[in-house]
Amino acid sequence: MPRFESDSDARRLGEALASLRQERGFSQAQAGERVGMTSQGWGLYESGKRPGLFRPDVQRRLTTAIGSTPEALALKLGPPAASPKPDAAQGLESGGRAFTGPAPAGATRRLQLSNDDLAPWAASGVVLEYEPGRWPRRDQGCVIEMADGEIRVRLYDRADADALVVRGPGGGEERIARSATRLVSAVIARLDL
Repeated sequence: MPRFESDSDARRLGEALASLRQERGFSQAQAGERVGMTSQGWGLYESGKRPGLFRPDVQRRLTTAIGSTPEALALKLGPPAASPKPDAAQGLESGGRAFTGPAPAGATRRLQLSNDDLAPWAASGVVLEYEPGRWPRRDQGCVIEMADGEIRVRLYDRADADALVVRGPGGGEERIARSATRLVSAVIARLDL
């Protein structure tokens, strides 16, 4: 069972980071020193053994250290590996969990919370920035647009062919039928304005 997004996705992303570092003439030790970590710590990112590389803030920190950008990392990564598609689609389909690079400018949306249902993760007044269509990771916030127009903010746990399993108000587990959802989006930032 893979530890992170998938072992091959983490490895591909790490290889792309290594390639950027090498092109810019840095050793792992030099790159690590620029962000306050050891060469071994940097090497864990490059080998796909550290989960944080999927986080946009970590990508920005690491790529900035070597004089690059997350966008260059996404370009270096190339398109995600193709996955086999079933013959007939049933309900909501995910495009997979592969890293797809940064969203086009303006593709993110914001939503201000008006209650404390998800405190302490996010309280009333917090603005959530989310990327429509980007699938969340376990324990990541998500915005779920229901087929009836309702919008729910939850913490993603897992999904199967029939339902999403999330944690909502009070931390209790909630199953939401995929047929009742229109779009699931990963929260990429919490802003205290």
